[in-house]
Amino acid sequence: MAQLQLIKQSSGILIPATPETSDLLHSKIKLGAVLVADFKQVRNPAFHRRFFALLNLGFEYWEPTGGAISSNERKLVTGYAKFLTSYGGNEGALLDAAEQYLDRIADKRTGSISACKSFDAYRAWVTIESGHYDAIQLPDGTLRKHPRSIAFANMDETEFQQLYKAALDVLWRWILSRAFNSQRDAENAAAQLMSFAG
Repeated sequence: MAQLQLIKQSSGILIPATPETSDLLHSKIKLGAVLVADFKQVRNPAFHRRFFALLNLGFEYWEPTGGAISSNERKLVTGYAKFLTSYGGNEGALLDAAEQYLDRIADKRTGSISACKSFDAYRAWVTIESGHYDAIQLPDGTLRKHPRSIAFANMDETEFQQLYKAALDVLWRWILSRAFNSQRDAENAAAQLMSFAG
C-alpha cells in the first residue's frame, strides 16, 4: 500500500495532507476500514501545503496555447521570411505570410484536438524545470526526464525548500510574472489560496 500523509487536527482526527492521500483514501479505502500504520513525524506539512498552493496558483494563471508549432519551427520559418526580405521583399508582408503558413500547419496537425490542462502533467513539468528529476535512458537510446517524488518521505526540509525556491523561479519566469508585480505578490496570492482551501 502507498504511504499516506496525514495531518492531526485539534480534535485528534487525522485528515489527508496531500491531494494524493485524499485521492487514495476516497478511491481505494472503504468507509469504516481499519488501517494499521507505523507513524513518524516528517518535515513541516505547512511548507508542503504552501508548495501546492504555489503550484495551484500557477495552474490557475496558466492558459495552454498552441503547441502544434515548436519554437524552433517558428524561428526557422520567420528567419527564412526575414532572409527573403534581403532580396527585396516586404518584411511585413513576408512575416504575415509566414504566420499564416504556420497557422495552417498548426490547424492540420491538431485537427479537432483542443489543448487541455492537466494538473499532473503541469506539476511534473514544474518539478522537472526546477531541476528535481532523474534522467532515464529508454531502449531507443533517448533520454527522458522523469520528475522525482516530492513525497514527505523522499526529501528532507532543506531539499524541499530548495525545490520550492526553484519552482517559484520557474513559475515566475513562465507564468506568474505576467499577472503579478513581484514574486512576493505571487506568494501572497498563493497564501490566500491556501487559506481559502483550508
